[in-house]
Amino acid sequence: MKDLLLITPPFTQLNTPYPATAYIKGFLNTKDISSYQADLGIDVILELFSKDGIRKVFNTEIDLQNTSENSQRIYALKEEYLKTIDQVIPFLQGKTPTLARQICSMNFLPEASRFNQLDDMEFAFGNMGLQDKAKHLATLYLEDISDYIVENIDADFGFSRYAERLGKSANSFNELYSKLSGEPTFIDEFTLKILREKIETVQPKMVCFSIPFPGNLYSGFKCAQWIKKHYPHIKTAMGGGFPNTELREVKDQRVFEFFDFITLDDGELPLELLHQNLEIATEEAEFKRTFLLENKEVVYKNNSKRHDFKQSETGTPDYTDLKLDQYISVIEIANPMHSLWSDGRWNKLTMAHGCYWGKCTFCDISLDYIKIYEPISAKILVDRIEELIRTTGETGFHFVDEAAPPALMREVALEILRRNLVVTWWTNIRFEKSFTRDLCYLLKLSGCVAVSGGLEVASDRLLKLIDKGVSVEQVANVTRNFTEAGIMVHAYLMYGYPTQTVQETVDSLEMVRQMFEMGILQSGFWHQFAMTAHSPVGMSPEDFGVVPVKQEILFANNDIDFKDKTGIDHNKFSFGLKKSLFNYMHGINFELPLQEWFDFKIPRTTIHPDYIHDCLLEDGQFQLKTNSKVIFLTKNVIAENRVKNKKKYSGTYTLLTFHLKTNIVKVELEQEKAEWLMNVLEENAIENSKKPTIQQLKNQFEENFDDFELFWFSKPMQQLKENGVILSL
Repeated sequence: MKDLLLITPPFTQLNTPYPATAYIKGFLNTKDISSYQADLGIDVILELFSKDGIRKVFNTEIDLQNTSENSQRIYALKEEYLKTIDQVIPFLQGKTPTLARQICSMNFLPEASRFNQLDDMEFAFGNMGLQDKAKHLATLYLEDISDYIVENIDADFGFSRYAERLGKSANSFNELYSKLSGEPTFIDEFTLKILREKIETVQPKMVCFSIPFPGNLYSGFKCAQWIKKHYPHIKTAMGGGFPNTELREVKDQRVFEFFDFITLDDGELPLELLHQNLEIATEEAEFKRTFLLENKEVVYKNNSKRHDFKQSETGTPDYTDLKLDQYISVIEIANPMHSLWSDGRWNKLTMAHGCYWGKCTFCDISLDYIKIYEPISAKILVDRIEELIRTTGETGFHFVDEAAPPALMREVALEILRRNLVVTWWTNIRFEKSFTRDLCYLLKLSGCVAVSGGLEVASDRLLKLIDKGVSVEQVANVTRNFTEAGIMVHAYLMYGYPTQTVQETVDSLEMVRQMFEMGILQSGFWHQFAMTAHSPVGMSPEDFGVVPVKQEILFANNDIDFKDKTGIDHNKFSFGLKKSLFNYMHGINFELPLQEWFDFKIPRTTIHPDYIHDCLLEDGQFQLKTNSKVIFLTKNVIAENRVKNKKKYSGTYTLLTFHLKTNIVKVELEQEKAEWLMNVLEENAIENSKKPTIQQLKNQFEENFDDFELFWFSKPMQQLKENGVILSL
């Protein structure tokens, strides 16, 4: 028996659990509140994509004569699907890697319409490794089955969402309520069977649903409805990203036929209070940011005077109970960043609560999850990394920050190196000037493999309107620094921002084209602007030249329909922007005129063809920033004294040989200066937490020698800096 059952309803990700319940379980451990967590999404997928599950799919009666040719083919090959499904799933779980050769033989998996893309995929993926190619083919195989299910059995099915349209912009509860009043769907049958098993095993006092996205909403309600019918004594609660953004104005009483409580924002304190309230009459209870039904009215209670817990007090995420070895790695499309999201399992952590910038006008900056910025110390964060490595056996980490702060990233990287840990990590950032060449190199050494950040509309006018705090030139330099350090860069791109002209859309595409052609971006994705209720644009639309379409809000309120005063139909750019980006990501067709990507007339770009190239010409490597901290990253140095007789210099000099991981760097220095440098290297090893500034080194150097700048920018020292032996941060 457990006090709380924490559930993520279907569906989020196939390859890794959504971290919300693990965060909450880690916190509950610090309060000695017993809990059990379950990701119903992966549970349902594993039951559905098994021999028994696929048999149920094909045993469901359909109108075979009137279905598509693709469905007829899949049905005709049903025995092949039944034969192979229990081999494909373990392969995608990483348990049977030898099957890759069978899959890649192209005579093992049944093939339907998804495999028609293969010719395109060959050029897109190039000569991808055997395992990756097999994963991609196995993913197409699963998508064929999914297409059959969607067309013939359950139109709402999707691998990472279920009935998403019912949760999107659902200002009224009517459509969702009507769907919930009907009979369970094909997928519901799987979900509710597994839920029954969890309830009977755990016997919780309260079931808490984390609803991160619209695609989890229907299943969350369906599960809560089933609990109310079969276990009316069990309390139900909802929290997570969807209610935090969409249900802040909920008024419909019918919602509380399913849930006793809906909590907003950080869930730790609200949930602790709900747990305390299980034994207390509601009128005497304390609540934090909680909706409930009282006297048949929806009320919002925030009567607790207690403050939210600091990030250092919330504990380490706990993945116990989740089937970590059963998640499925898939490779859906030829986008290198998307493969990070869908391939491999990542422990999720947060460097800082909220966003340190918190100004972007399209973003929900009025909400606590962005507005309240609170970083965690690097030491606590790396303690949590080590604890998660011990408990999960995984060394991959995805920091799920709104935008990871550069100063904290630096300290985390140093702490990882100090402890000699081997981790692989990636995160979301702002493309700000703090990401120098040296900082990017340090992040790479600590295990950073990728970053994603918002370039948004690649137009300086619109970036100012967005209040992004960056320029296109700055983004170009930062992406160059990451790329040269060997860190993959993904850019979020936006079109259709209020007042954006057709010319600005074309010019933005040209900026993106040049950045890919210069090799400083490796991945990207275009999103059309959406106006949300809690963003500056949504709260003051008239300031941004848009007119909102007013609607009565009784249920969800986030996306707002609007009319742009420019009258431009931005939808028509979608296909051309995405098609061109697909080509640029794979290094082809840069020479094509932009007009080629669109089937309607567009203006010529006004951006100079060398604009991005010229942005990258400025080099600040000979600027002395005296307050910069200096990091020395190697102890593997061999010093050899030699005598030299030359006009320029006669006397003893020292040959310093630095053995780096992948190369050897040799430099010659005068003996006394070499000895000084060796002492500095020894005194300031990576294990030492205190780092000298350039000014401190300058003062120390000039006690014995003249002209620090001449020494610091000399050819031997430049060699050491270029090879990452010396970093200035």
